[in-house]
Order: sequence, then C-alpha cells, then structure tokens
Amino acid sequence: MKRLMLTALLAMALPLSAAPAPFYQWQSLATGRFICSASNPGDGWVRHAGPYNNAGCRAY
Repeated sequence: MKRLMLTALLAMALPLSAAPAPFYQWQSLATGRFICSASNPGDGWVRHAGPYNNAGCRAY
C-alpha cells in the first residue's frame, strides 16, 4: 500500500515544473527612472514594458 501511494505521488509530481517569474520594466511616476523587476516595486511605479526572460530586461 505504501509503495502504491508513493508511486501515485511521484506520478502526480512529474508534470509539475517550476519556471522563473517573468521580468518587467517599471517606470517611476515621481522621477521617470526605469528599473527591471520580477515583482511589483509598489505604489508609484507603472509597468512600462515586458515580459522579459532575464533580469536585464533585454530580449536575447
């Protein structure tokens, strides 16, 4: 029974895969400066461009 449960658990875990979060270019409403971040930097920032697959916000 334990072997069957372990096999079922492993079979369900196989299709799961973790992918990195996409990066976006954010612009400050106060200064107009740009940053690249995978998460929202907070109030006062708007998403300008993206998504990108790297922390430099460059398309390769």
